Parts: sequence; C-alpha cells; structure tokens
Amino acid sequence: MKCSEVMKALKAYGSSQTRKTYARHGIVGDLFGVKHGDLAKLRRKTGVDQELALALWETGNFDARVFATQIADPSLMRVKDLESWRKDLDGHALSNALSNVAQRSPMAVKMMRRWMAFQSERVANAGWMMLAGIARENPDWLSKKEYREFLMVVEQEIHEVPNRVRHAMNAAVISIGSHVDEKSAMLTAKRIGQIIVDHGDTSCKTPDAMAAIRKKRGH
Repeated sequence: MKCSEVMKALKAYGSSQTRKTYARHGIVGDLFGVKHGDLAKLRRKTGVDQELALALWETGNFDARVFATQIADPSLMRVKDLESWRKDLDGHALSNALSNVAQRSPMAVKMMRRWMAFQSERVANAGWMMLAGIARENPDWLSKKEYREFLMVVEQEIHEVPNRVRHAMNAAVISIGSHVDEKSAMLTAKRIGQIIVDHGDTSCKTPDAMAAIRKKRGH
C-alpha cells in the first residue's frame, strides 16, 4: 500500500470517541483516533514495510507514527532513523511505541543505554521500556550482571526520576523478574516499595512489581 492509501484507511478507522480517550492519555496534535485493533487489521494488509514506515512517520500524524513503529523492519532501522524518530517524541504513548521497534534493532542495547541517560522524560521512558522489552524478548542480549546493575540503578533513582520514567523502570523490574532473574528483581521490588505514577484522567495503574512477578512466574 502507498502512504496516501494508508492515511486514507487510518482516517476512516478514526473516531471522535477514541480521540477523546487519547486526549485523556495526554495525546495531542494531529490524530485520527484509531483503535489498536484497527491498526492490527491494517497491519495484516501492509505487512512489514520499512519504506512505508518511514513515509508514514514523516506525516506527523500520531496514528500514522504509531503504525509506522508497528510495520517498520527493526533489522533495517539505522541509528539515524531511530535518532530522527526520537527527536519527534511528543508524549509517552509515542515513546512506548518507539521503544517497541528500537528494542528489536541491531543497535538496541547501545540505543537503550544512550536514551536512558537523557534528561527528557519521553526519551528516558523509551530507554527503560526498551530494557523491559529486551528482558522479555531477547534476554541473552545482556548478562545477568548487567541486569543486576540496572536493578541497582532502579533502587537508587526510581523515586527521584520523572513520572513516566518511574513507570518504565517498574516495568523493567517486572520483566527482569519474570524472564531473567527472579530473586534479584524481587529484592529490588521489595526495596523500592510502592511506586506512585500519575496516569492522569485514566483508569491506568502502575502494577506492584512483586505481585506482577509472582503472577508471571505462576506463584
């Protein structure tokens, strides 16, 4: 499909109700308001298409950019592409979407470490969400020693970092505990205690890490 055809399809899928829902999640700017299920339908038609993904991102439309992260080929994402997309982040929703493709790219670990160090809440959020994704999907990309080092950073910083970074760090603890090192992650979860994250006018909640790990492990 061509970029113009996809944009037409996205517009048709959009709804005012979904736009209102997205607004409560802090999503602003140019958007159609497309549900995730409808993006999945469209993805079955386009398949993975790197050229189309790059073109869709350039439209600046929120739904098109989220869809771009879903059809991009991680193996073809260059550092310049990821950094270009990173500069366009305007909220945690797009930050999370970008982390999903970045965490599967050949330079995932390098980009993850780089983005974690940013002062920008949106970029640091992407970095820590990448760690959660790597632990879940490609745990052998990091050593157990490296995972434990990240857990130590979480213990030292989670209560001081910006709102969405707290949520992402908590997600990383859960993912590490569920897929890599249960004992170390559970100790970290116990030490950090309850994590307070403001999710705005939504029903979203940041899960208790210890309870989430136990559930994933089937305890």
